[in-house]
Amino acid sequence: MIIRVFRARIKAGLTEEFEEKYRTVSVPFMESCKGTESVSIGRPTEWTPEDYVMVSEWTSLQALQDALGSAWHEAHIPVGMEHLIESCAVEHFERM
Repeated sequence: MIIRVFRARIKAGLTEEFEEKYRTVSVPFMESCKGTESVSIGRPTEWTPEDYVMVSEWTSLQALQDALGSAWHEAHIPVGMEHLIESCAVEHFERM
């Protein structure tokens, strides 16, 4: 099992638009990928006031690679959402 952690810092004033597209574009896309076990998203807290996170679990590294292609290890930003992101990062882990 592979855990993919995507973190994004959203540009000031664009959080409402981002949250809408996060729920209606990003999550459905990830959930539709073959090999996705789960997708969870998190919004900012007082400890991370500008950051959002998406944690997805995949049946295997191969399933993740098949779904996201050769750039599987990079952040995947859906078309039309690029202007919302100030910065982002993605990390991968093996589930214990």
